[in-house]
Amino acid sequence: MEIFSLGELFEQVQLQNIFPDGKTFVDCTPLSKLSQIQKSYEEQKHETGFDLSAFVHKHFSLPKIYSTEYVSVKGRPVTEHIEMLWDELTRKTEEGESSLIQLPHPYIVPGGRFREIFYWDSYFTMLGLQASGRIDMIQNMVDNFSYLIDKYGYMPNGNRTYFLGRSQPPFYASIINLLSEEKGVNILIKYLPQLEKEYSFWMRGSEELDDKNISVNRVALLPDRNILNHYWDEFDTPRQESYKEDVELAKQVSDEKQLYRNIRAACESGWDFSSRWFKNEKDFTSIHTTEIIPVDLNCLLFNLEQTIAQAYQLSNDNSSSEKYQNAANKRKQAIEKYCWNAEKAFYFDYDYVAGKQKQSLTLAATFPLFFKLANNRQAEGVAKFIQEYFLCPGGLQTTTVTTPQQWDSPNGWAPLHWIAIKGLANYGYDKLAKDIAQRWMSINEKVYNNTGKMMEKYNVVATDLEAGGGEYLSQDGFGWTNGVYLALHKLIKQFVVREE
Repeated sequence: MEIFSLGELFEQVQLQNIFPDGKTFVDCTPLSKLSQIQKSYEEQKHETGFDLSAFVHKHFSLPKIYSTEYVSVKGRPVTEHIEMLWDELTRKTEEGESSLIQLPHPYIVPGGRFREIFYWDSYFTMLGLQASGRIDMIQNMVDNFSYLIDKYGYMPNGNRTYFLGRSQPPFYASIINLLSEEKGVNILIKYLPQLEKEYSFWMRGSEELDDKNISVNRVALLPDRNILNHYWDEFDTPRQESYKEDVELAKQVSDEKQLYRNIRAACESGWDFSSRWFKNEKDFTSIHTTEIIPVDLNCLLFNLEQTIAQAYQLSNDNSSSEKYQNAANKRKQAIEKYCWNAEKAFYFDYDYVAGKQKQSLTLAATFPLFFKLANNRQAEGVAKFIQEYFLCPGGLQTTTVTTPQQWDSPNGWAPLHWIAIKGLANYGYDKLAKDIAQRWMSINEKVYNNTGKMMEKYNVVATDLEAGGGEYLSQDGFGWTNGVYLALHKLIKQFVVREE
């Protein structure tokens, strides 16, 4: 039994805002068996003067908010602060029954309200661990991911039971490749079983696709019989950790289940939320994530296919290697056909239901450069768009549309900066890549010097503000910002050497 299966008790706690953040209650630890707590609630709820808040605080232990009180000593260099934070952000198995899925090895959490690992966050955190020489922690986190893939058949959004049913951008292959940089390419052979399980999860249902069923789970059949992927979630109910927000939004639509599914699918994308997923960029209720072929997702799966092909080649299984390399080649061609716009010279997501490209300009277009799918002409087009439409005083805005959604302008995010900077550098655009890196690192440093903290996201347009806005208060800690900062600190030196 879970806190979110407490029926009326769970719903009332969330709907009455007993906690200002809906994630708090589902992260609580019950002080006795949930069945007993539920029974007590049923017995007491109609009593005169019943206080729901007091009841909850009596029966549940609140989760800790990590890192909010940890402030660096004034004047301490940001790199030293981050090095010290690794231990502050390290977690081990906790005692007690809660929604937390226990893991066999220590791990790094992002910080703030995020008290668990998150799938795609972890790759960018690991970049910093690599720069810090913390290969032991990278190994721990790889083994935790592999444990979860073996346990569930996929890597969940994070190690919480309420995240089961969805994943996040599939960076597992990138994580394995990162570890192989430190321990040799045979690492790919060691984790090949988990790489294949990851792939099977994303491709599940492919054999069921036909003209009547053009989409099953996370796969979609395109008019030329190619298969590309989109985001999905196994459930079509309100998110337990954002229950009230989802229920309130659903009052505005006729099909609640479809709305919930699309909201959850956007959470699987990691871009929760962005006008990128809306039919009307200003209207949240027009969200249609499951109908969109995202360019970045399919680049990640291209990388997964190539990584599996390489692992089989190292295993001297040329037949299996060829199979996956052919899949990667087909995907590359399909990405170009459906996501590349030759007239505009930029990559776009593809709406496979409407049969046309989306028009949103987003930093997802840099993923083909990061994974080297683009040719020189395509890279040039993306570089021009980045220079003209995305470059701001504090780095890169996520989209060119300003909305209240946190994955839109004016916000900038560490992971997308790394992807864009490395992607541009892959094609020789070092000057632009270095400029972006310096602007981003500068705003990181400015906020750090003012607050003693590294933040989850930043307002890259108005650099006088401390952090970017969005769905919840900006969190400090912060895993992927720390990781990307350290990795960029190292990369900048490489740019200088190349200039010489």
